[in-house]
Amino acid sequence: MAYDGKILRRALQRFEEDKRAREERARDRREGVFHRQPRLREIDAELRATMSRILSTALRKGTDPRAAVEALKKQNLGLQEERRLLLEGLGLPADCLEEKPACPLCADAGWRDGRMCRCLKAYCAREQQRELSRMLDLGNQSFESFSLGWYSEAEDPALGVSPRENMDWICRTCKRYAAGFGQGSGNLLLTGDPGLGKTFLSAAIAREVSAEGYSVVYDTAVHIFDRFEARKFGRELGEAVEADVERVMDCDLLILDDLGTEMTTPFVQSALYSILNGRITDRRATILSTNLKLDELARRYTPQIASRIEGEYQVLPFFGEDIRRLRKERG
Repeated sequence: MAYDGKILRRALQRFEEDKRAREERARDRREGVFHRQPRLREIDAELRATMSRILSTALRKGTDPRAAVEALKKQNLGLQEERRLLLEGLGLPADCLEEKPACPLCADAGWRDGRMCRCLKAYCAREQQRELSRMLDLGNQSFESFSLGWYSEAEDPALGVSPRENMDWICRTCKRYAAGFGQGSGNLLLTGDPGLGKTFLSAAIAREVSAEGYSVVYDTAVHIFDRFEARKFGRELGEAVEADVERVMDCDLLILDDLGTEMTTPFVQSALYSILNGRITDRRATILSTNLKLDELARRYTPQIASRIEGEYQVLPFFGEDIRRLRKERG
């Protein structure tokens, strides 16, 4: 489980900005207190000097520093008591001049025991949510807001099930997938006509998985293949295009939307196979969303691609009336 470099850099930037803002507020608060009672500034400086003398005395070679250290400690305690009384006279708590870290676990370092602290993980999660929200309506598209009421209860004679029953099964499947997400969670193929809820449920999965700290990349097939082509043929140089390709290959969950809308060139077929095969080999989960049916995918792409999809993806077939059109008609 790891956030990609793009997300981590943004999270670290915001983390440091907030940390500096807290430090500035703490300094302003201290200056306000010192302005009200100047003796507190003197005590603060004396306490800092006393601590330095304690350390230097304790480290002095050739002498027994214990007596001097004890004397300095008493002086330190006396200053602390004077400070407490002065603050009490101002109606302030004894610790109001202390700079307390926002995170008690890592003291605002962001890392603990060589691992990312939960405070920095929260920043990463928010940055990833912002990134996903550029293409998905994460604010409204969730499992809780998904409604089966738009799907007909009339049974489809050819399939032996109604659109509502089918969508109930698909929704429950997606919920289980998101709730139990982890390495080796497997892959999903969302297939069906436009306007049936594929993007909605993709967003719901992305929202849940991202909130658990997994890295999620959502993008269209057209844009992903464009980035792969730019790297392959040197159309764009620099770190940005390389980072985009790495994000696609290395994220915990890739949601590749609108597969089949791109121009199907030999390069696109090669890139698609590399994505699918590479992520399967690394046990990284992928969700493919397409308006094409399974047999149409097989005709459009290579037999190797069709084989990988059929063998490694759970197929979720969407059918029914266009929900977007129904919403528009019903106002």
